[in-house]
Amino acid sequence: MRRFFLTGCVLTVCGALLWAKANNEQPSGLSMKIAAESFLAQLTEEQQKQASFAYDDPERLNWHFIPRERKGLPLRDIDGDALKAAHRFINSGLSTAGYDQTINVMSLEEVLYLLEGGERDVRRERRDPKKYYLSIFGTPTDKGTWGWRLEGHHISLNYTITDGEVVASTPEFFGANPGTIDAGLNRQIRVLGPEEDIARQVLKLCSSEQLKVAYIDEKPPEEVRTPGEVQPSIDDAVGLTYAKMSKDQQALLVELLNEYLKNMPGDIEKRRRMEIDAAGLGAIHFAWWGGKELNEPHNYRVQGPTFLIEYNNTQNNANHVHSMWRDMAGDFNIPISK
Repeated sequence: MRRFFLTGCVLTVCGALLWAKANNEQPSGLSMKIAAESFLAQLTEEQQKQASFAYDDPERLNWHFIPRERKGLPLRDIDGDALKAAHRFINSGLSTAGYDQTINVMSLEEVLYLLEGGERDVRRERRDPKKYYLSIFGTPTDKGTWGWRLEGHHISLNYTITDGEVVASTPEFFGANPGTIDAGLNRQIRVLGPEEDIARQVLKLCSSEQLKVAYIDEKPPEEVRTPGEVQPSIDDAVGLTYAKMSKDQQALLVELLNEYLKNMPGDIEKRRRMEIDAAGLGAIHFAWWGGKELNEPHNYRVQGPTFLIEYNNTQNNANHVHSMWRDMAGDFNIPISK
């Protein structure tokens, strides 16, 4: 499920939730530059300083997804036209599906605020759908290099743009807590549900021989690998290759890739697909750890020559999801030394 609306209150708190992504055929790097300039123009001088960093500031690589304080300008410190411009800026880095998913993840902070105990002010400080920070690294420009980031609890979106072209869009992280909100028949919300369900179908279709290769261990790792680190793990891929799958499994694996790929703007998605196709689907590995049934702690990995998907759902009785897409050539447009 890609879009949900919790309450009228959440819509107001998040601000600009109903901004639809317009069909825009111009390169996403240009869209980001225009949106960044519009965003900065709506800010006070002090807010501009808070949102702006030098391109080579170490903060650009200081990514994470836990509910901690961050540098940058939080959405909760702006309103009106500035907040609308902020959402247009966020929107410039995502597809319609990706923007929906981003807003849904933010909205889950209101759920946690309502569910968790403790003093109201303390809970609100920790759980706020507008506690997401925008940071711009360098000067948005058609010539030269700059970057930007949207980050907060369970979201980290990182972009590097050179001469108007997006040259890096990773690390890309989405999480969900609660992973499932079950309010009865036809009232269940699972923000990252398809990413889990499609992968499990690949596992369920494994023959006994395939299972020996795809199923790595009964005990899942407690977290995705290299959380918050500048580069992904470049360990050798493990698991069942696309080339060794049945046609049904291959179709499901492509569907799973589509579920991740469709979060990005069209030109970024297209480039990722071209890189995958050039490297060959046959070399993509699928691996699973942990429980094989819904609501059992589990972890999976999809790794190809050009990309890495890490997915983990082990916390809170398997109701707390972490997922990320990383570039095996190097995140942040920084080549990995191999």
